Amino acid sequence: MFCRSVMIVALAVVFLFLMPEPVFASGSMRCGTHIVTGGQLHGPGKYEVLKKCGEPAQRNGDTWIYEKSGKTQYVFFDASGRLMRIE
Repeated sequence: MFCRSVMIVALAVVFLFLMPEPVFASGSMRCGTHIVTGGQLHGPGKYEVLKKCGEPAQRNGDTWIYEKSGKTQYVFFDASGRLMRIE
């Protein structure tokens, strides 16, 4: 019974490492040493994102656009200013 449990955990770990990208990658972005993640119940607000990531290249209301390392990322906030998702 113990060996079977260990084998299941080992297979799960191997599977996670073989995935092409982390599960949260489509909803997160790296800002220097910080990772900002959207879609959380109590996600970061606009001030926190601005503090960690700096000024966006563009602001279109509740959508901010960051251009870093040749990649464009769209950051969407809800009406209360909480980070909802990152694409």
